[in-house]
Amino acid sequence: MSSRSLGLSENVYTYLLDHSLRDSQACLDLRAATADMEFGGMQVSPEQGQFMALLVSLMGVKKAIEVGTFTGYSALCVAQALPADGKIIACDISEEWTSIGQKYWKEAGVDHKIDLRIGPAIETLASLEDEAGTFDFGFIDADKVNYIRYYEVLLQLLRPGGLLLVDNVLWGGSVADMEDQEESTRAIRALNSLVHSDNRVDLSMLPVGDGLTLVRKRI
Repeated sequence: MSSRSLGLSENVYTYLLDHSLRDSQACLDLRAATADMEFGGMQVSPEQGQFMALLVSLMGVKKAIEVGTFTGYSALCVAQALPADGKIIACDISEEWTSIGQKYWKEAGVDHKIDLRIGPAIETLASLEDEAGTFDFGFIDADKVNYIRYYEVLLQLLRPGGLLLVDNVLWGGSVADMEDQEESTRAIRALNSLVHSDNRVDLSMLPVGDGLTLVRKRI
């Protein structure tokens, strides 16, 4: 939930975008369609979307899943990087928000790669139990109070060597302010502590967007 990376001055951030982004027209159009929405700031930043796409390409991902789709920008970025036979399962509870992205998925010619599942993500994930150990890539960007639940299930769904990305791990800097005891803040802190001590994975927390943790399931 951050439309740009934290802590960069406006001119440095503009320079970063001008010398990094290689946006498709569909990405540009979807970002523009989302920007003026009441909750438009929930969209992942363009530099994060491109970074995710690069990771998908580097890993040769064919089977991906995300928890939290919003208007579909992250799913679009991932789908564009998937091979022709690749798929991403996109989990969300909102038909209203996800319907915005579907137009742009079609515009990019990747709508056939995106399997949108509307409903509580925990239920959707439970229905995938038979596919444990088969996913190459996962992304969590949903309700923070359930982050640990999503993490544990997605770790089971990932193959050994698979990659899981967790968004909003810096939460606007609130995780470092111990006076902030809001429920979502405490949930993210708990997830961050769990991942840091989890010997099932390798990890790296990066100041991309609102904080992005990369988790590789150990072989």
